[in-house]
Amino acid sequence: MSFPDSQPDWNNLKVLHRNTLTPRAHFFSYTSEETALSFDRKQSEYRSLNGIWKFRHHASPFEALDWGEEDPMTWDNIQVPGMWQLQGYGRPLYSNVNYPFPVDPPRVPYLNETGAYWRKFTVPERWKGQQIRLRFEGVDSAFHVWVNGEEVGYSQGSRNASEFDITPCLNSSLTEHTLAVRVYEFCDGSYIERQDQWLLSGIFRDVYLVAFPNVAITDFSATPEVKDCFTEAILHIAVRLQGETEDKVTAKLYKPNGDLFVHGSFKPGDNHEITVGSNHLKLWSAEEPFLYTLTLYFNGRSLSQRVGFRRIEQRDSNFLVNGKPIIFYGVNRHEHHHLHGRAVPYEAMRDDILLMKRSNINAVRCSHQPNDPRLYQLCDELGLYVMAEADLEAHGFLPIEKPKVPNQHQMARFEIMIQAFAITAKWVSDNPDWREAYLDRAIQLVERFKNHASIIMWSLGNEASYGSNFAEMYHWIKKTDPSRLVHYEGDREAKTADLYSVMYTPPDELKRLVAKRPDRPLIQCEFGHAMGNGPGGLKDYIDVFRSEKLLQGGFIWEWSNHGLLKKEGDISYYAFGGDFGDWPNDADFVLDGLVWSDHTENPGLTEYKKAIEPVTVQLDRGQLRIKNHYDFINLDHLSVTWYLARDSGNTEPVNWSLQEVKPGQSVLADSPVKLEINARETWLTINFRLKKDQPWAPKGHEVAFSQIPLFKSQNLSLGRSLSTSGRLTVQRHGGKLCFITPSPNRPFSFDLIRGTLEWTAPNQQVITNGPELGIYRALTQNDKGSRGDGGEWKRLYLEAAKMHVQGVSWKDNGEGAIQLEVGVRVAPPVLDWACIATMTYTITPTAVQIDVKGDFHGDHPEFIPRLGLTMPLSKDFNQATWFGRGPGESYLDKKEASRFGMWSASLDELQTMYEWPQEHGNRSGVRWARFSSEQSRVGLEVRMTSPFNFSLRKHSIRELDLAQHPHELQEEDVNFLNIDYAQHGLGTGSCGPPPFEQYRLLAGPFEFSSRLSIVDVD
Repeated sequence: MSFPDSQPDWNNLKVLHRNTLTPRAHFFSYTSEETALSFDRKQSEYRSLNGIWKFRHHASPFEALDWGEEDPMTWDNIQVPGMWQLQGYGRPLYSNVNYPFPVDPPRVPYLNETGAYWRKFTVPERWKGQQIRLRFEGVDSAFHVWVNGEEVGYSQGSRNASEFDITPCLNSSLTEHTLAVRVYEFCDGSYIERQDQWLLSGIFRDVYLVAFPNVAITDFSATPEVKDCFTEAILHIAVRLQGETEDKVTAKLYKPNGDLFVHGSFKPGDNHEITVGSNHLKLWSAEEPFLYTLTLYFNGRSLSQRVGFRRIEQRDSNFLVNGKPIIFYGVNRHEHHHLHGRAVPYEAMRDDILLMKRSNINAVRCSHQPNDPRLYQLCDELGLYVMAEADLEAHGFLPIEKPKVPNQHQMARFEIMIQAFAITAKWVSDNPDWREAYLDRAIQLVERFKNHASIIMWSLGNEASYGSNFAEMYHWIKKTDPSRLVHYEGDREAKTADLYSVMYTPPDELKRLVAKRPDRPLIQCEFGHAMGNGPGGLKDYIDVFRSEKLLQGGFIWEWSNHGLLKKEGDISYYAFGGDFGDWPNDADFVLDGLVWSDHTENPGLTEYKKAIEPVTVQLDRGQLRIKNHYDFINLDHLSVTWYLARDSGNTEPVNWSLQEVKPGQSVLADSPVKLEINARETWLTINFRLKKDQPWAPKGHEVAFSQIPLFKSQNLSLGRSLSTSGRLTVQRHGGKLCFITPSPNRPFSFDLIRGTLEWTAPNQQVITNGPELGIYRALTQNDKGSRGDGGEWKRLYLEAAKMHVQGVSWKDNGEGAIQLEVGVRVAPPVLDWACIATMTYTITPTAVQIDVKGDFHGDHPEFIPRLGLTMPLSKDFNQATWFGRGPGESYLDKKEASRFGMWSASLDELQTMYEWPQEHGNRSGVRWARFSSEQSRVGLEVRMTSPFNFSLRKHSIRELDLAQHPHELQEEDVNFLNIDYAQHGLGTGSCGPPPFEQYRLLAGPFEFSSRLSIVDVD
């Protein structure tokens, strides 16, 4: 005897499926054309099995009993769709690359968590005599099925559909039937499902029954062919039947407005064509998603499919949609919900697509697996280009092979990764034993989603090296569906891909690549790694996409943070890798999206929306050049208004009639206001908003804005001359200088040891122990990344660099003010490098001017996070008003979405609470800022001689550095004000490049002046 007595299906590479039906397009069968036109599956021959099931959790499949040996009615309840780890069984595990089990393909351990699901169901009486199918839209990772105690079959491929004919198992004498499903956490397929996401298990998509007559259409394709003239098209229709008949299929095509256009009939074995002429043809694009409706009637059943006519081709080294070389302004989207994991409710996926459309996004890569079928329907209807990707990634072999790459000390990181990936091909991608598993995933993808207009590219998978198995996938797809392009980034030479694809490549390198390889287009399937405070440099990418003919855009990594809401007593927070005791884990690398874990907008999305806006305005020789970046539509769907932004406020918006601007073209227009240079800073602000409600946004939604400076750039004023009304005298008391002012209610003191001020306004303390010269900020996730600068800053102890006084001298300047000259050294412990500076204070009864001049000495860092002043402010100072960029946070390389104007915000509104605490809340391009208290009528005004940055925060830099979750932050009895002369950019160093050179803050000689003034506040 032996154990096990046979090789388990879930550990057998030769068993992908048992008794599953041939993959087919996703559709429902209706008893009338009227109900088919509703596209409401509840009116079709469909019965949902979603809901509460009975459930039992096992540590191993071998511990699960036979179904007849226990009573499932005594088991727990569980929600389907759902992931069992999020319903109290096992634990979620987050891993980006590593396999969570010993690497021994195709085997996975016998200790393999297993979920036993059970429920009762009934079959409608009207289905009697028909074929009853049981369909699972997604089960992670593999499963066996039993109906009425009889084994039906097995399937794997977590994000693909599995369909079984259960008719033979349905005993007509029973009014109620039983369904049992045994789901395995891992199977041999898990080796090619190692995507960067939470490892979660269960029946996570819809489960349902459908009924087909014994003679019925079981699959169909509706393939559009747009002629060269783009005014005529043919719809090619083919059907697959079960059973035999001489009956014909009736096809009807309805126009986008719902009117019947044409109908005809054909024999099921024939291919049918419907021609659409110039008077009726409306092409589908992401900008104008015109959809026709096709119905097929046969043997008492009607099917329906929305059809978009569009042409995808490759010509002159570009890929074209409807004859135009489009640019992808895209995002990568994993399926995620902060409560349900990959079991995403329909309303949540619709909200995602609506927010993408409102954010000017035109494309989505379904990374890295097929999504819920309803997502593709939404993209068809609302208008997004889709890169549909196979459920295939084998990233986990990289840690095994990367150490084997020779001469790594002579190679760049990118070169090491390229070579390591190439070596990993032998495991699965270039291993013939895995060919059927690879090909199965291509077939499942294409057959299921072949009728969707929004899908313009198939993608073979992600980060699985390249080998012969990918070539097999490519050739099958091109033979089956030559109408679309095929993508795979791992095929770096595009041997069996229709375009070049790269990840996280800087703009300058992108230009070099297309110059070197001009035979095909290039896209970035991942760029702009949106982890934490970032991504920085998005405008630089979009500028190069729009200027280089062969660069056709890319997809931001990624759409959303993947935090899972976790509750501990009264505390709720978004958990990441390790928060559930999971190991090995990749910690917060799962928080890398343009939206928060609850899928609401974060500053990264705001910036991306601005960078990719479809209308831009620039000053051009005294006129305004308006550029339409749409590919297919003009701008007549937008209303235009303008106003002037000044430091006294904005003028009222005025409507502006715009001349026609054709797609992809620009025009010169006279400005609605005289373009004269003002002595006072003025910004002409132009807004483009929707004229009418759209399916994805209401009337008035802002699509784009531009600002034109109407002033000459010059040094900023520090304000009025320093007031010297009344003499200021100084007395030394031990380690302090006390300044005697004409008003006893405004005392100053200066700490000679610490080099800091204390300043009190009438009945209100303003500054406590500040300002200090500072060069460090709390690290962002991009700073801390493998390509960020944070590692170097840590090595050089920047977080521990403190200001130390070297000496102080003071004198009366003869004009009633006291002048202090303070020598300071900002330096860390352990090392001998330092920032050495002179801070000259000119102190009057109502203001302090600080002139700072310094340089770096010793083996100092090449770049520094920031350069400026840090000071604690009284907790009462919780309001800010400023003229500069706003209203949200902005940084040197993440500022395009922030417009110039006068802004006000509360302390709470000034915070950006990232799900992993870090540097946040900076406002840039500031001309002046005023901080005030609701409790008093005084404020602190700050000015510099050049545009500056400020942040007012509840938490110290150290608190932000130490905390891993927002609830761990400890508020102190002061607020923290940073006034920065300069800031280092953000970049995308968590996975992509660090800040580009023009956004990096060099450690070198510096000089700046600032003025702090007490002002009255209304």
